[in-house]
Amino acid sequence: FLEEDVAFSSIAQNEIGHARALYELAARELDTTADELAFDRDADEYRCAPLVQLRRLEWARTIARHWLYETADEIRLAILKASDDSEIAGIASKIDREEAYHRMHAEMWVERLLATGEGRRRFNEAVDELWPYALGVLDDALRPELRERVEERLGRKLPDAEPVPRGRHEAELRQLWEEMTMVRRSAPTGARW
Repeated sequence: FLEEDVAFSSIAQNEIGHARALYELAARELDTTADELAFDRDADEYRCAPLVQLRRLEWARTIARHWLYETADEIRLAILKASDDSEIAGIASKIDREEAYHRMHAEMWVERLLATGEGRRRFNEAVDELWPYALGVLDDALRPELRERVEERLGRKLPDAEPVPRGRHEAELRQLWEEMTMVRRSAPTGARW
């Protein structure tokens, strides 16, 4: 699995770059810095979708989370690319070019898992488990499109579920926040990076 560790590390690095671009845009509007927005707040102040907080050790669940997120993200990016704000539209277009590779990676593994009986069973169980979290990635108006895409790909209906709302935090977020902000919290206030 060394190749997959490298692939997921590359995807994570891209996602950090995407977040940075958006934080820089927001920071200008708020008269602060991207680093202050990203690191100088408590874990409870983050508004991320709970789907991205979940650590998954089992492979089918890792791939289900990856694929569900990438599918939802493609829908969200299409809206942002059509924004009247040229800066947002430009950032979204750049992000989407990189995200195309993330989607290909996820789809490659979905195809492999669905090719065997055991893989199909485990992947479908993982999708059903994570479905409420996937719904929480998007706003109400975009969720029907996500359902349609996922059901079409899987060839089956998904269970009805209440979305796990953005801003609700799982236990894993505190651990991720500790790791993510460790260096920043260890430096004196006002340190320049």
